[in-house]
Amino acid sequence: MIVRTTNQADDMQFGIFSVSDITRNPVTGYTPSEAERIAAIVQIARRADEVGLDVFAIGEHHNPPFFSSSPTTLLANIAAQTEQIVLSTAITLITTNDPVKIAEDYAMLQHLAKGRLDLMLGRGNTVPVYPWFGQDIHKGLELALENYNLLHRLWREDVVDWEGSFRTALQGFTSIPRPLDDVPPFVWHGAIRTPEIAEQAAYYGNGYFANHILAPNFHFKPLVDLYRQRFAHYGHGTPEQAIVGLGGQSYIAKRSQDAVRGFRPYFEGSPIYGTSYRLEDFMHGTPLTVGSPQEVIEKTLTFQDGFGDYQRQLWVVDAMGLPLEEALEQVELLGTEVVPTLRKELESRRAAGAPDAPTHASLVRAKYGDAEPRQPRPNPNRGDNVTGTSPYQDSDPELVADLPLVG
Repeated sequence: MIVRTTNQADDMQFGIFSVSDITRNPVTGYTPSEAERIAAIVQIARRADEVGLDVFAIGEHHNPPFFSSSPTTLLANIAAQTEQIVLSTAITLITTNDPVKIAEDYAMLQHLAKGRLDLMLGRGNTVPVYPWFGQDIHKGLELALENYNLLHRLWREDVVDWEGSFRTALQGFTSIPRPLDDVPPFVWHGAIRTPEIAEQAAYYGNGYFANHILAPNFHFKPLVDLYRQRFAHYGHGTPEQAIVGLGGQSYIAKRSQDAVRGFRPYFEGSPIYGTSYRLEDFMHGTPLTVGSPQEVIEKTLTFQDGFGDYQRQLWVVDAMGLPLEEALEQVELLGTEVVPTLRKELESRRAAGAPDAPTHASLVRAKYGDAEPRQPRPNPNRGDNVTGTSPYQDSDPELVADLPLVG
């Protein structure tokens, strides 16, 4: 096992993500409990930190057979047990979560994780979640656009007056706590079918994540290319300077034939894959890599050939009923045998001027340079409608919060 150094470069990030599925092990017939899977994912995240991976991300679901209904709670627990790994979401549902609550919850998590946090926003793919949270799936795109527009403001303005179509208006509202160092968590927009989301990511200069594990190789290249072009159109840099992340899935063994033999029962026993696809065809035609460390390295290098220089590569390693011991072994092999070589290979191939992966430290440097970051200190009694106008001691004195009054 390798141990991460204390000053990991932030050029390109490698890590793992989980969709939080609870799947019957097709080899043993055993289905883990929710408690077992929650405990297991914490162990997997800890191992990822120990072996030098850069990112651990978890999805958000609100239905069986998944367990991650509260990513912030889970990630806060993992933050307390890890040292340097960046914590993220494999999706935060921007459509069915209140953007005010997202702003508060993830800013709090950002503080607890001491900046080791970003998040990926998306619509998700579970149809019933919309009515469960009082929303209309037919308005999914409009919800995604409007809710992020509000979230963006909540993290950057001390006082927000806002009115939209999907939630009650805000008057004199301050989202608390303010982001750590007054620098919001970096946002990735995840989408696999929607050019409007690529456009939104480009407009704000945010990242774009293509989780291309459920489609043919390079199926999402048109969306990535659109995002790059529009990123440049909005003045954030050249197309090559856009911030791109990619998903993947792997199963690794020292020898290729052992990997195929070991993974086959999980693939063929999967209700998603096994009844519809032949493993060898899926390995050839999609980003799934089942093989030796060298084969995973070689397949991943083709991603750069197809998508250009990019900033974040994540793999799924714990799905399809894989037992904890095997998932931990996958993390170990990624961290010790795959990623160190990929770091060197991809860095040697990167074009001059290709951007580094954003981190809290790099965003703080970009905003403040050598100056001390802002640390907001509240004025007293602002919420009682009796005293105080601006929310913080260093807020613009001309900024008067017109709070709603109760007669």
